[in-house]
Amino acid sequence: MRWFVDHSFTIVWLAFLLYWQLMAVNVKVTQRLEPVASRVLRVVLFLVAITLLSWASIPGPWLHIRIAPDGWWRFYVGLGVTIAGLLFAVWARVHLGRNWSRSVTVKQDHELITSGPYGLVRHPIYTGILTGFLGTALAVDEVRGVLALVIIAVALWIKLRLEEEWMQSQFGETYAAYSSRVAALVPFVL
Repeated sequence: MRWFVDHSFTIVWLAFLLYWQLMAVNVKVTQRLEPVASRVLRVVLFLVAITLLSWASIPGPWLHIRIAPDGWWRFYVGLGVTIAGLLFAVWARVHLGRNWSRSVTVKQDHELITSGPYGLVRHPIYTGILTGFLGTALAVDEVRGVLALVIIAVALWIKLRLEEEWMQSQFGETYAAYSSRVAALVPFVL
């Protein structure tokens, strides 16, 4: 049981990343790619957040202040939220098909996908990843988890803004109508 508690989040995240890597093949040809600096910034922010969540002995006593009362529930609820979020991202990735890219791009013969998870939110992969980080931060239950979640939210928000701009320029009024009826990250809210 202790092994499960110690390694379950690592296994879930590694399985997600392995799937993500395997599915990166057979996508449409990229016509327009975001600048390298934007991609590097996102990678750095993700690495900082992952370090905060993964390294329990990170220096800085304030990072280890507990947020919620002790209890087994944090681990199991956090694990459930993480798995649900990552499965939502996987659903969105599958639904997006060959239009997917890990960077902000415009693909050759790019299609605007508005069904499935894209009918709930415009950026369901980001929603799923944020939810996964939320679950992991809940299980960590320290200030470092909240800080990691904020860093990931900022990284994805920067990416989202660029993607919105490019989709608007690519699809014009069709995208404007879609964005007026479907929230960006949280259904009916944001």
